[in-house]
Amino acid sequence: MKFGLGGGSGQIFDLLTQAGEAALAVSRAVERRFVEWPSGPTQDDVKRLEHEADRIVSELLSQTNSLFVTPYDRDDLITLAFAVDEVADAGENAAELLGLYGVESATKQAIQLCALLVQASERLAVLLAGLKGKKGLAEEIVAIKAIEDEADDVARAARASLFKDDRIDPVIVIRWKDIYEALEDAVDACETAAHRVGNILVKNQ
Repeated sequence: MKFGLGGGSGQIFDLLTQAGEAALAVSRAVERRFVEWPSGPTQDDVKRLEHEADRIVSELLSQTNSLFVTPYDRDDLITLAFAVDEVADAGENAAELLGLYGVESATKQAIQLCALLVQASERLAVLLAGLKGKKGLAEEIVAIKAIEDEADDVARAARASLFKDDRIDPVIVIRWKDIYEALEDAVDACETAAHRVGNILVKNQ
């Protein structure tokens, strides 16, 4: 079912754009936290950005629920909002593990995953900002899927490397396995959000 562009649709599109930008800000802070660890952004810095992302998503949900007519199916917009929120949540969780686990320095694979997270978040921000016009979005969705596939490969290889050296402390293995999986989850969240956008586009062709 297609919906017309009511008076509040502009605000929905603005909030979707803001949500994408907020998730990207979190991803960039997460990358800096890993690259510059133990200096660089603190976890409180990352958490403040994540809280701002939460605030925007909450406003998006409130506006979506209050409008009589929404630009796209109401349930689809709500599902998309939660998916975008998960990008920021997952990124913040990955960053928190650095301090929680007392990591001395970030591994090359972790920094690679952070870079991929930023790339996926950048594409997602473009995707969300382009929802109003609905042009050129299919390419962004394909690009995010390719980034997610690459992140899966990097994370898989990173986990495998932990078990190749018997001299590595098992506690270290467990810690880095968790961190790799957390970063992978954050990239996966970008792909999930992109998939939600794809569903909206299919319904509104």
